[in-house]
Amino acid sequence: MNMEKKKALLTCNEVKEMDMVNYLSQLGCEPVKVKETECWYRSPLREEKCASFKINTRLNRWYDFGLGQGGNLVDFGILYFRCSVAEFLQRLLGSTFPRAQLQGISNLKSQDNKTIEILREEELKTSSLFQYLKKRCIPVDLARNYCREIRYKIGEKTYYGIGFQNNSGGFEIRNPLFKSSSSPKDITTIPKGGNSVAVFEGFFDFLSFLVLNKEDQMNNPDFLILNSLAFFEKAKVVIEQYPCIRLFLDNDNSGRKITQGVLASGKPYIDESNLYRQQKDLNDYLCNTMNPDHKSNTLKRDL
Repeated sequence: MNMEKKKALLTCNEVKEMDMVNYLSQLGCEPVKVKETECWYRSPLREEKCASFKINTRLNRWYDFGLGQGGNLVDFGILYFRCSVAEFLQRLLGSTFPRAQLQGISNLKSQDNKTIEILREEELKTSSLFQYLKKRCIPVDLARNYCREIRYKIGEKTYYGIGFQNNSGGFEIRNPLFKSSSSPKDITTIPKGGNSVAVFEGFFDFLSFLVLNKEDQMNNPDFLILNSLAFFEKAKVVIEQYPCIRLFLDNDNSGRKITQGVLASGKPYIDESNLYRQQKDLNDYLCNTMNPDHKSNTLKRDL
């Protein structure tokens, strides 16, 4: 019994060390303002118009000034999901990922002064990444057409993940507990000879589009994956050359703001987000379509 408690405590301590900024990004929460070691958000724990939820990136701790509460990631998780500590830890780990399998990809702290070094890339082959793709409703064979398995190093530690390459040779990197990218950061363009272009925030939405349209591959548009909304202005130089621009941006404040802005510009933009207006993004919509019992909403989704 004591050994079981010790293991649970160790797992709890590991979760407390996970980078909170990256974790909130996975939930669809992006900072409104970044100032030195502080990231400010509109609180994910309640409705508000002004940003009063802060993450201190040096301490990896949060504080919600509206609630008068703060703490570590575990404290946040039990409030956000309204669950017990044990339930939150189980939500993070997932039944398909045993603890030993997670040791290679967890316990990642903010690495402000350390860059990601790509050690090698190869065909997707690791079972935990297959399970992650399955959870996101993406067939492995399809992912292999556009993604690679990446072994990378941060500091002295080596990790692995699904890599999606951008136009400058950098990679977007995803695994069940980590979301990051290697330098250089850039957009990804995938020409198909189409007379329209479909624009996505991330590559999981792009892969979701291919799954949803697998019976109509002949009429695919060209594709542009932003890999970050920060690249939208840069991408406009490319996408506004097309007579038809289909936007599949996220149903969050940032995505809606950009969509509304370009729709008012008079350029040939089409907002496709009505297709998944009850979900956060196209991947959520895919998972709900393939599995009606899939639990998600605009923010509260597992990694």
